[in-house]
Amino acid sequence: MILEINNLSASVEGKEILKNVNLTVKGGEIHALMGPNGAGKSTLGNVLIGHPDYKVTGGNVLLDGKDITFATPEERARAGLFLAFQSPVAVEGVRISTFLRIAYSNLHPGEKIVISEFNKKVKSLMKTVGLDESFISRSVNDGFSGGERKRFEILQMMILKPKIIILDEIDSGLDVDALRMVAEQIRSYLNNDVGFLIITHYQRILKDIPPQFVHVLVNGTIVMNGDKSLSDKIEEEGYDWLKEVA
Repeated sequence: MILEINNLSASVEGKEILKNVNLTVKGGEIHALMGPNGAGKSTLGNVLIGHPDYKVTGGNVLLDGKDITFATPEERARAGLFLAFQSPVAVEGVRISTFLRIAYSNLHPGEKIVISEFNKKVKSLMKTVGLDESFISRSVNDGFSGGERKRFEILQMMILKPKIIILDEIDSGLDVDALRMVAEQIRSYLNNDVGFLIITHYQRILKDIPPQFVHVLVNGTIVMNGDKSLSDKIEEEGYDWLKEVA
C-alpha cells in the first residue's frame, strides 16, 4: 500500500493552510510529521481523510495509484485509509459494540460476522489496549477520559485493519504506561502492507516508535525532511532554528 501526496494545497473557510505538500508513505514505513502549533499538521490529516470543512485547492492524493483527492470519507476508509483523531468526539446512544461491528461490515463487505464471536474479539483487544471489557456496552467516547479516547482509537485500528494509518497527536493525554502500550500496539501492527504517518510536535512518542522518516511542516509547507536525527535535533533545540529555512 502506498499513499502519495502530490503538491497538495488546501484551505479552510477561504484561508489557505497547506501549500504544495509532498509526501509518500509506503507499507512497512513509519513517518513522523512534526512542526510547531498552527503549522497545519492536523489540517493535513483532515484533508487526507476527506473532512468536508477542508477544501483541496491544488494537487492530488493517491492511494495505491488511485486518485482519492475528492473521494468521500467512506470511500477512503474502504480503500484502507484511517485517521486517529486528535480530539475524538463522543457519540451518545451508539454502543461501541454496534459502532465497531457496523464499521467493520462496511469496510469488509461480504465477510460474514457472527456477533458473539466478534464481541469476544473486541473484548479481548480491549484488554490489550487497557480498556475494561465493560466499555463494549458504553456509548462511543461518552464520558471517556482523554487517555481512554486515545486507547479506543487504537482499538479501532486493530479491529478495522486499515493499511495507511494517520495518528494525529495520539500521545496527547496519555500517561507513561499508556504511551508505552500504544507504541507496542503500533509496532506489532506494522508490516510490509501497513504504513504509519504519526503527526506530533513532540518527540515523546517517537522515542518508543523510531520513525525511518521525519518531515517538518512550517506555515503549511514541508520545509525539511530527514531521519530520526532530525526529531532529536528538534527535541534539543525546538523549532526556532527552522525559521531560517521556512
